[in-house]
Amino acid sequence: MICRVFATFLLVATMVQAPAPKKTVEIVSVTGCLREQGTNWMLVSATEPVPSLANQAAGDDIPKTAPAGKNTFRLIGVSEFNLPQMKDKTVVIRGLFIKDKVSRLNVTSAVEAVATCAAGAPK
Repeated sequence: MICRVFATFLLVATMVQAPAPKKTVEIVSVTGCLREQGTNWMLVSATEPVPSLANQAAGDDIPKTAPAGKNTFRLIGVSEFNLPQMKDKTVVIRGLFIKDKVSRLNVTSAVEAVATCAAGAPK
């Protein structure tokens, strides 16, 4: 009886101390049209997020033409970047991907890629 109680106690103690699974947030690269909507900065007609480094896009990572993606992302953590200068242009955004009803990107870098947006990009 005592052994059974002790074994149950050890089992419960082990379960309580087991660490919860870690939630990871991926760093991704996304290219799309930068729009200002009210007080929010949005990336519209954006490509699918692809795993990336947090550093700034360069060379072959910057497209020569504006892609016509199907995604929309709300950009957060943008105060460090001069987004008004890139408004209504195609940009490459890198950042932490937060998947939600309206997915968000916590921006780590922003680079202008093309001086225009893809035809049909939402305003």
